[in-house]
Amino acid sequence: MPTFKMASWNVNGLRACMTKGFKNFLDAHNFDIFGIQETKMQAEQADFEFPGYHVYWNSAEKKGYSGTCVLTKTEPLSVTKGIGVDIHDTEGRVLTLEYDSFYFITVYTPNSQRDLARLPYRETWEDAFRTYLLSLNKPVIICGDLNVAHQEIDLKNPKNNKNNAGFTMQERNKMTLLLNSGFTDTYRFLYPNQVDRYTWWSYMGNARTNNVGWRIDYFLTSNALQTKIQEAMIYPETLGSDHCPIGLIITI
Repeated sequence: MPTFKMASWNVNGLRACMTKGFKNFLDAHNFDIFGIQETKMQAEQADFEFPGYHVYWNSAEKKGYSGTCVLTKTEPLSVTKGIGVDIHDTEGRVLTLEYDSFYFITVYTPNSQRDLARLPYRETWEDAFRTYLLSLNKPVIICGDLNVAHQEIDLKNPKNNKNNAGFTMQERNKMTLLLNSGFTDTYRFLYPNQVDRYTWWSYMGNARTNNVGWRIDYFLTSNALQTKIQEAMIYPETLGSDHCPIGLIITI
């Protein structure tokens, strides 16, 4: 069985990140499949190339907003944009690539916003996304910015953030429901008690320098793939976005 080295990164604008080291990171690690979130661009705006990769885009209708992309060395059997629900498919948040033995999905989960104005929509989106995942007929590998710190161990200051976007009980419960429906958080599977490993830091208050962060970016797999997981990585030293990249090595 082949071993795949995968990565995921919310780049907070791919064109900007390209000027801040994205290509250097990609070249240094030789990933087989790379899921990107928050591209903030249309495919035709790309003035760069990724030699050796097939590139697929799902851009938001609103320009400069949201959007996902996948780079893959192996051409997929099929590519699907969105989850097949019109109300949820205008923001370019989900991109699915089908391979022989699995689906690879990159996802950018809606943010509930500072005042939780979008939390009700977020909850309906979560249910629709979970339904979509469960409709697929092969094991699934999901990567992306899920915009939730699942447990207290997943952020630096849980007590001060209990009702804040990304750490409300509603969002955490949706994450629990997703995992309980047949999926594994690969990083916690390998490192259940690891603290102070985060993937996002606020630009305010020297948060990144002081490692006051949140783990809101994930690689999830179908439970059937648990024994195939070789390693799960976080790359906090890689700059270029308010998120850092994460990785997965899996034999499948």
